[in-house]
Amino acid sequence: MKRSTFLVSLTAALALTLGGCSKQDAPAAAAAASPLEAVSTQGKGFTVGAMMSATTVYVLFDPQCPHCGHLWEASLPLLKKAKFVWIPVSLGSPKSTPQGVALLSAANPTEVMTEHEKSLLAGQGGIAAPASGSSELEAAIKKNTQLLGSLGADSVPYVVAKNQRSGQVQAKAGAMSTAALADFIGIDQP
Repeated sequence: MKRSTFLVSLTAALALTLGGCSKQDAPAAAAAASPLEAVSTQGKGFTVGAMMSATTVYVLFDPQCPHCGHLWEASLPLLKKAKFVWIPVSLGSPKSTPQGVALLSAANPTEVMTEHEKSLLAGQGGIAAPASGSSELEAAIKKNTQLLGSLGADSVPYVVAKNQRSGQVQAKAGAMSTAALADFIGIDQP
């Protein structure tokens, strides 16, 4: 029994590592009329950037995903032009939910997320977080993870936004450069 548990854990860890930050078994519940409506009404995240901006970008991310860390860094130059709502999910790492709770409850989410992603991308695992936190926030992260699956997505980062130039709602999985992210949401680069 111990060997099979170890093999299942090892297989899950390898799938997460080798396949990017994904989850093959995410629930496939029906999403709202559009991905934008679904994430704006059902997702719980923290908001950074230009709070009064007409451009809102929703990012579903796993705190243990390095691709999400790269997208965070790419988004920083755009924070004066767009509002970003970062919605934490948990795709299998035991650190994801506690770190997500810490980020959701941070007084200054921009500062804490920047510290977290810098640590994660340096191979140091991200911010330290208690093993258990607010049960309400843990439940929100579980719901966010189900939302990701209901959108038909199986990897993060998963970005949803209305392009300001075309007016089209778009969704895309994967990290982007600052230029690609600006183009995706239809704003000029700073």
